[in-house]
Amino acid sequence: MSRWLDMLRLQYNWMLAKRFQWWEENRSSVNACPLVCHLPELKDQPDYYSQKRSLVPLKQDRPWYKDIHSQVLQDMVKRVKLAFDRYLSGDSNGNRSGKPRFKGKNRYRSFTYPQASIEWIDGSKIELPKLGVFKVIWHRPLPDGFKIKTAIVTQKTDGWYITLTLEDVSVPEFTSEVEPTADNSIGIDLGLEKFLADSEGEFEPIPQHFRKSEEKLARLQQKVSAAKKGSRARKLLVRKVAKLHQKIARQRKQFHYETAQKVLKKADVVFVEDLSVKNMSRRAKPKQDETGKFLPNGQSAKSGLNKSIADAGWSQFVDILTFKAEKAGSRVVKVNPKGTSQHCSNCLNRVPKELSDRWHSCPHCGTELDRDTNAAILIKKVGLDIGLLKNAQPASARKRSPRCTA
Repeated sequence: MSRWLDMLRLQYNWMLAKRFQWWEENRSSVNACPLVCHLPELKDQPDYYSQKRSLVPLKQDRPWYKDIHSQVLQDMVKRVKLAFDRYLSGDSNGNRSGKPRFKGKNRYRSFTYPQASIEWIDGSKIELPKLGVFKVIWHRPLPDGFKIKTAIVTQKTDGWYITLTLEDVSVPEFTSEVEPTADNSIGIDLGLEKFLADSEGEFEPIPQHFRKSEEKLARLQQKVSAAKKGSRARKLLVRKVAKLHQKIARQRKQFHYETAQKVLKKADVVFVEDLSVKNMSRRAKPKQDETGKFLPNGQSAKSGLNKSIADAGWSQFVDILTFKAEKAGSRVVKVNPKGTSQHCSNCLNRVPKELSDRWHSCPHCGTELDRDTNAAILIKKVGLDIGLLKNAQPASARKRSPRCTA
């Protein structure tokens, strides 16, 4: 299987290079040219079908590629197509990806059987075409009546995993029709001092899995740098580093699942902030003086903040919460987070606060409570259309009624 991955990686890089070569040599930013100019003969653009047809001469020139299952090879061509299409045109939502990168050694970690079968499975064993029979530790029993569509074999630090995609057309598509009310809903605010604060005044402490393992990770990485390149000792140390990263990721994911379960036990509708974590973790913009000299821009402190944001894993938590809610017949509604930390949840007036201010004290209505709890209550009100922050006025703009002196 490791040999398959290496051969698939090399062919993936070659096909991606062919697409880049055509794109650089044949595209033009102008849509017209004079009639007297010479136009060289344009090459055919590599596409999914032409690159798929190239697998036939590939097996003739390099017979060792016949060892790979034909559908696994074709799926590799599909990956090249999807990566390049997302770069040029974007996905179904119009979101474009960055320029596809060539896969380095050990960076191509999975291959797919597009047409798997239930007949491959026999108890605790599975037979993969052209690979043989393997013992499997099942995550959970396979349900009856489902058809196996695809099988993805993945190499991870601690072994090999297989992911089966199941389909049953008789299962209806379920959509939750729960209407949010003040009684069946809850608002949550995600943060770094506390992972979660809800509108009922309860908190979930942040575990900081990466921060707790940071020193151990740094010591291992120092040993990796000191070890001789290509040596067996270095490979073993790299494996230890990878296992520690895997442990941190699994700890974080398990925490997210447990926290999502706690939240869904409290309400049927959960309002969360529609955060753009990618923008929040961007590098600080460079600053320059009149002579062009670069000035301190606070990137050092921003790097620490970005590391904490990545360690919290807000995006993964919201995805898990949404997935768990759909299974439980509940709903997760994203609301615009703009102003939810700078307004009072009671009177909706603006109360400016710095990031270091952890207590909300409203000078207008006298509301006193935790900053994150105030934001969670406000998120719930915005989700229920009770609080409209665009109509709230800042303190400086409010007109006070004249006092009576009589």
